[in-house]
Amino acid sequence: MAGWRAAVALWLLLLFAGVSSASQEATAALTLIHDIATQNTGALCSEQRFQLLPLAVANASLRFDATRQKVDLIATLLQDVGLINRSTLLEAMVRNLLSQGSMSTLSARIIVLNMTSNSVMLSKAQSRNIELKQQPTEDSRFWPTQIPWMPRMTESEPMQAPRFMPPVATLSKHQGRWTVPYYSCGAQRWLMSYTAVVRSKTVNARGLISIDVDLSNLDVNQCEPNATAELLTPFQGTHKCHRPTSTCEAISGRGWVRGAYRCHCLPGYYSRKPLQPIFNGTLVEQAWEELEENRSNNYRHFYQCQRCAPGCSTCSGPELCLAEYNWPFRIALLTISCACVVSTLLLICYVTQHRKLKVFKVASPIFLSITLLGCAIMYLEMAAIFPVLDVYSCIATKWTRHLGFCVTYTALLMKTWRVSLTYRVKSAHKVKLTDKQLLQWMFPILLVMLIYLGTWTLSAAPIGEDIYDHSGLRFKQCTYNWWDHSLAIGEVLFLAWGIRVCYNVRNAESLFNEARLITYAIYNIAAVNIAMVAFHLLIFPRAGPDIKYLLGFVRTQLGTTTTVALVFGPKIFRVLRGQGDQYDSRARARGVTASFSLNGIGLVPEEPPDLYQENEELKEEVQKLAAQIEFMRIVHMEINNRHLKPKPGGYFSGGGNKGGGGAHRSAEPSDVSTSGQATDGGGGGAERL
Repeated sequence: MAGWRAAVALWLLLLFAGVSSASQEATAALTLIHDIATQNTGALCSEQRFQLLPLAVANASLRFDATRQKVDLIATLLQDVGLINRSTLLEAMVRNLLSQGSMSTLSARIIVLNMTSNSVMLSKAQSRNIELKQQPTEDSRFWPTQIPWMPRMTESEPMQAPRFMPPVATLSKHQGRWTVPYYSCGAQRWLMSYTAVVRSKTVNARGLISIDVDLSNLDVNQCEPNATAELLTPFQGTHKCHRPTSTCEAISGRGWVRGAYRCHCLPGYYSRKPLQPIFNGTLVEQAWEELEENRSNNYRHFYQCQRCAPGCSTCSGPELCLAEYNWPFRIALLTISCACVVSTLLLICYVTQHRKLKVFKVASPIFLSITLLGCAIMYLEMAAIFPVLDVYSCIATKWTRHLGFCVTYTALLMKTWRVSLTYRVKSAHKVKLTDKQLLQWMFPILLVMLIYLGTWTLSAAPIGEDIYDHSGLRFKQCTYNWWDHSLAIGEVLFLAWGIRVCYNVRNAESLFNEARLITYAIYNIAAVNIAMVAFHLLIFPRAGPDIKYLLGFVRTQLGTTTTVALVFGPKIFRVLRGQGDQYDSRARARGVTASFSLNGIGLVPEEPPDLYQENEELKEEVQKLAAQIEFMRIVHMEINNRHLKPKPGGYFSGGGNKGGGGAHRSAEPSDVSTSGQATDGGGGGAERL
């Protein structure tokens, strides 16, 4: 185990050393390129005519592979045929290399060396640039230091680093090797040479074939890796853009210069110089150099992008992109809403505890509890829209708003609908709807709402989308699509039907005036929802998140709290006054029947009835009714049989008409009319309405 760890540590150390060495070579090469590009070559060119680049650029040679193949072919031909000492032939070959090659081939040469005397036997050269027509001196000891393409002919491996680049693994069968790029002070160009050695079989001589190609049209790419023959890839990744906050973009056509790139701030970052959102690579390199030498801190101050404000995908400065939330204000509104939820739940317990009191009993305690439960759900919408909206809070918002509305509104409307059915009946048959029957009607409505919301959540759950306020600041709001629009249309139709039902019972009498109070509550719900839609779409279309939260709070309080106050306020007030188990005087006077109560049980007797007295009264009423029927029968018979003469002294005789009989006859219809009005007041007349 220890040996394995040591091997891994050694490998990492060598890898780090290799990376560090490559980085140092690239830095030194860039420094040389910068000095040459800025014409800071006085001392360099005075000492040496050629400046070797301390870095291998293997990909640059790929552009001249056709010329290289030509040189290899000539070298092979000369070596196999043994025509190394034919001057005319060599001159023709040199001319062919230059004329048939690309325009980037600036010069070509063939040199024959006598290895015994270490002297030049023959030299043929052609060049497009007089400065590149290089001829070796008679003293060959100076050749390797004077000329970059000249190999060390006296050594076993004449073409080695640092002058020559190592062969590529797949191209190891080449006759020669490429030199590293070098700068010619005379020609003022960046060059690279290919040299091949020819061994003679007949004489003690060696031939040397070399060409020079121009690299000045290539670009130094210091940005991220991008394999292309037009760019000098060994410099890739050496840019000085601040990597965590910016990215590098290479500039083509600049040639051999350091800093041929631009630094762009990454998305979510901005430049401290608003007028210079893009950094010039040359200035970045200079600022980095000053930072390395501890001469200036401009690199950190001006060439490092700054992070945008939270929530900004792009920005040009430190300005805010997200709308700020006034959390203390929102917490205060949420606290009030939570208090309303708790109060509503306590009110459910209160109604359940006092359900036997007449003020609650005749109003159907189960529907009162359902109404309060729907109100509590609607209050919870304020908790759903409290945080920054996402998919979960948007789902909770839709469910609390629509399900709470459906539960509350349906419970109130079912009670009003029962009164409407009773009020509109025109037959003598009494209509009586129990709570169980109303619940059976209410269940399908709630089931449709649950299925709709469940399908909406599973198929296309609402999410928080970005919208902008009047200041251009972004915040989240739940998406509105055809699911919302379809549900809104359904709720509007439901509200319209409820308003119509309420209008139909506007003159109906009910115990404790509850039908009218529920009507007011339904009108209020419709008015508040219409007003809030107008506020959101017309008056405050680009309101900020806090204003929208306030509008939601106002809608909840005006709609829900007002409903609770209208429906339950008078009841609790009567209970607190000790009148919760007593009917109001108006209900007694008007004789509201069971059909007109909101739970179908009518007036509950306050004390046991006297059955004997009721029987006597009932007998009197029956006798009166029998007398009226007999009177009407005689009247109809007299009218339909005018040929009959009344008996003398009878009820319809002339004497009776002149005296008391006439008075008695005129009094009888009056008794019939009076008896009919009393019956209406007792309840029969009301049911006929």
